Amino acid sequence: MRLTRFSDIGLRVLMYLSRAGERPVPVTVAEIAAQFDIPVNHLVKVVGHLARSGWILATRGRNGGVRLCVDASTLKIGTVLRELEGDAELADCDGQPCSLRQDCQLRYALKLGLRAFYNAMDAYTLHDVSAGSTGEQIVRMHRDFLGQPELSDS
Repeated sequence: MRLTRFSDIGLRVLMYLSRAGERPVPVTVAEIAAQFDIPVNHLVKVVGHLARSGWILATRGRNGGVRLCVDASTLKIGTVLRELEGDAELADCDGQPCSLRQDCQLRYALKLGLRAFYNAMDAYTLHDVSAGSTGEQIVRMHRDFLGQPELSDS
Protein backbone atom coordinates (compact mmCIF):
# COMPACT_ATOMS: atom_id res chain seq x y z
CA MET A 1 0.00 0.00 0.00
CA ARG A 2 1.16 3.50 -0.74
CA LEU A 3 -0.40 6.65 0.65
CA THR A 4 -1.64 9.25 -1.79
CA ARG A 5 0.17 12.58 -1.99
CA PHE A 6 -3.03 14.14 -0.62
CA SER A 7 -2.77 12.08 2.59
CA ASP A 8 0.96 12.66 2.89
CA ILE A 9 0.45 16.42 2.70
CA GLY A 10 -2.48 16.24 5.12
CA LEU A 11 -0.37 14.47 7.72
CA ARG A 12 2.47 16.97 7.32
CA VAL A 13 0.08 19.89 7.74
CA LEU A 14 -1.39 18.41 10.91
CA MET A 15 2.05 17.64 12.33
CA TYR A 16 3.31 21.15 11.54
CA LEU A 17 0.28 22.76 13.14
CA SER A 18 0.47 20.51 16.18
CA ARG A 19 3.82 22.10 17.08
CA ALA A 20 2.91 25.73 16.30
CA GLY A 21 2.64 26.57 20.01
CA GLU A 22 1.74 30.12 20.91
CA ARG A 23 3.09 31.79 17.79
CA PRO A 24 2.82 35.57 17.56
CA VAL A 25 1.58 35.24 13.95
CA PRO A 26 -0.70 32.60 12.45
CA VAL A 27 0.62 29.80 10.28
CA THR A 28 -0.26 30.49 6.66
CA VAL A 29 -0.77 28.21 3.70
CA ALA A 30 2.12 29.99 1.97
CA GLU A 31 4.39 29.19 4.93
CA ILE A 32 3.49 25.50 4.91
CA ALA A 33 3.93 25.38 1.14
CA ALA A 34 7.40 26.88 1.47
CA GLN A 35 8.42 24.69 4.41
CA PHE A 36 7.50 21.44 2.64
CA ASP A 37 7.95 22.52 -1.00
CA ILE A 38 4.30 21.83 -1.84
CA PRO A 39 2.40 23.64 -4.62
CA VAL A 40 0.02 26.16 -3.00
CA ASN A 41 -2.95 25.19 -5.17
CA HIS A 42 -2.68 21.55 -4.05
CA LEU A 43 -2.13 22.54 -0.43
CA VAL A 44 -5.28 24.70 -0.47
CA LYS A 45 -7.34 21.62 -1.39
CA VAL A 46 -5.80 19.60 1.44
CA VAL A 47 -6.30 22.42 3.98
CA GLY A 48 -9.92 22.77 2.88
CA HIS A 49 -10.52 19.06 3.45
CA LEU A 50 -8.83 19.17 6.87
CA ALA A 51 -11.00 22.16 7.81
CA ARG A 52 -14.20 20.41 6.66
CA SER A 53 -13.14 17.42 8.76
CA GLY A 54 -13.05 19.71 11.80
CA TRP A 55 -9.37 19.20 12.61
CA ILE A 56 -8.12 22.64 11.66
CA LEU A 57 -9.55 26.13 11.58
CA ALA A 58 -8.77 28.09 8.43
CA THR A 59 -9.34 31.84 8.49
CA ARG A 60 -9.11 33.93 5.33
CA GLY A 61 -7.97 37.48 5.03
CA ARG A 62 -5.12 39.73 6.00
CA ASN A 63 -4.63 38.24 9.47
CA GLY A 64 -5.84 34.80 8.46
CA GLY A 65 -4.11 31.50 8.72
CA VAL A 66 -4.60 27.94 9.85
CA ARG A 67 -4.42 26.35 13.25
CA LEU A 68 -5.10 22.99 14.81
CA CYS A 69 -8.44 22.94 16.60
CA VAL A 70 -8.35 19.43 18.08
CA ASP A 71 -6.25 17.88 20.80
CA ALA A 72 -3.26 16.25 19.12
CA SER A 73 -3.18 13.58 21.81
CA THR A 74 -6.64 12.32 20.83
CA LEU A 75 -6.51 12.50 17.03
CA LYS A 76 -5.60 9.02 15.80
CA ILE A 77 -3.52 8.68 12.66
CA GLY A 78 -5.79 5.85 11.50
CA THR A 79 -8.77 8.19 11.69
CA VAL A 80 -6.95 10.80 9.62
CA LEU A 81 -5.89 8.28 6.99
CA ARG A 82 -9.36 6.75 6.71
CA GLU A 83 -10.75 10.24 6.07
CA LEU A 84 -8.05 11.31 3.60
CA GLU A 85 -7.63 8.00 1.76
CA GLY A 86 -11.29 7.04 1.71
CA ASP A 87 -12.49 3.50 2.10
CA ALA A 88 -11.60 2.19 -1.34
CA GLU A 89 -10.31 -1.35 -1.64
CA LEU A 90 -6.63 -1.91 -2.45
CA ALA A 91 -7.50 -3.70 -5.70
CA ASP A 92 -10.18 -2.55 -8.14
CA CYS A 93 -12.00 -5.87 -8.35
CA ASP A 94 -15.25 -4.40 -9.67
CA GLY A 95 -13.70 -2.13 -12.29
CA GLN A 96 -12.33 -4.83 -14.54
CA PRO A 97 -13.43 -8.25 -15.74
CA CYS A 98 -12.20 -11.09 -13.55
CA SER A 99 -13.18 -14.74 -13.53
CA LEU A 100 -12.32 -14.97 -9.81
CA ARG A 101 -14.71 -12.24 -8.65
CA GLN A 102 -17.33 -14.65 -7.25
CA ASP A 103 -15.19 -16.00 -4.43
CA CYS A 104 -11.80 -14.31 -4.51
CA GLN A 105 -9.52 -15.07 -1.58
CA LEU A 106 -7.08 -12.34 -2.66
CA ARG A 107 -9.77 -9.69 -2.29
CA TYR A 108 -10.55 -11.01 1.18
CA ALA A 109 -6.84 -11.05 2.15
CA LEU A 110 -6.36 -7.49 0.91
CA LYS A 111 -9.37 -6.32 2.94
CA LEU A 112 -7.91 -7.93 6.07
CA GLY A 113 -4.51 -6.37 5.37
CA LEU A 114 -6.01 -2.90 4.94
CA ARG A 115 -8.00 -3.29 8.14
CA ALA A 116 -4.84 -4.37 9.98
CA PHE A 117 -2.98 -1.32 8.61
CA TYR A 118 -5.65 1.10 9.84
CA ASN A 119 -5.82 -0.67 13.20
CA ALA A 120 -2.04 -0.30 13.55
CA MET A 121 -2.29 3.40 12.68
CA ASP A 122 -4.98 3.80 15.35
CA ALA A 123 -2.27 2.99 17.91
CA TYR A 124 -0.66 6.37 17.14
CA THR A 125 -1.96 9.86 17.73
CA LEU A 126 -0.94 13.11 16.09
CA HIS A 127 0.94 13.91 19.29
CA ASP A 128 2.86 10.62 19.06
CA VAL A 129 4.09 11.24 15.51
CA SER A 130 5.02 14.87 16.15
CA ALA A 131 6.94 14.25 19.38
CA GLY A 132 10.62 13.57 20.03
CA SER A 133 13.19 14.51 17.43
CA THR A 134 10.49 14.96 14.78
CA GLY A 135 8.76 17.51 17.00
CA GLU A 136 12.04 19.26 17.72
CA GLN A 137 12.68 19.57 13.98
CA ILE A 138 9.18 21.02 13.42
CA VAL A 139 9.74 23.57 16.20
CA ARG A 140 13.06 24.55 14.55
CA MET A 141 11.18 25.01 11.28
CA HIS A 142 8.76 27.39 13.02
CA ARG A 143 11.61 29.29 14.66
CA ASP A 144 13.57 29.58 11.44
CA PHE A 145 10.54 30.80 9.53
CA LEU A 146 9.79 33.44 12.14
CA GLY A 147 13.44 34.35 12.59
CA GLN A 148 13.16 33.74 16.34
CA PRO A 149 15.72 32.00 18.51
CA GLU A 150 13.07 30.85 21.02
CA LEU A 151 9.47 29.85 20.45
CA SER A 152 7.13 28.09 22.84
CA ASP A 153 6.13 24.68 21.50
CA SER A 154 3.24 24.09 23.87
